[in-house]
Amino acid sequence: MNAGLLYHASDPHIQELSLRGKSSAQQFNRLDLTDTDSREATLESLLATYPRSATIMAPLTVDYGHNIHIGENVFINFDAIFLDICPITIGNDCQIGPRAQFLAALHPMDNHALRASGWEYGAPITIGDNVWLGGGVTICPGVSIGNNSVIGAGSVVTRDIPDHCFAAGTPAKVMRKL
Repeated sequence: MNAGLLYHASDPHIQELSLRGKSSAQQFNRLDLTDTDSREATLESLLATYPRSATIMAPLTVDYGHNIHIGENVFINFDAIFLDICPITIGNDCQIGPRAQFLAALHPMDNHALRASGWEYGAPITIGDNVWLGGGVTICPGVSIGNNSVIGAGSVVTRDIPDHCFAAGTPAKVMRKL
């Protein structure tokens, strides 16, 4: 699963990992905002990489948590969704708007029998350093966003975005260099 190969979500081990991640996220979401130590400890145990210089606002939704890597000085606003079938990496100094979605999960498109029988796979998502994602941005599987880029609110990013670009729309297109 983590390597982007086909897996079955009903596998008992995978279900156990998913329940553990979702339960930890639910625990984080119930913590008081002033209980910084508990919030940080929960995120450290939930996420693969979480530096205490990062800020994540609740609610947070994850599939597993163990595939999420957060860089230094990152701010993730309310209601972020991480379908972390494969690694999702957010670089340093990023600003993530509310209701951002990081969707690394895929289902077989052309093989209808595989999809109908519950097989899935994924592709990693990589966000460079000093990236700003506006509110409601959706990042699709396999996408990389380059350093110092900005994605406009409500955009759906289906393809890689180079360094130093402003991109917006559905699908997101580079509008200009920054």
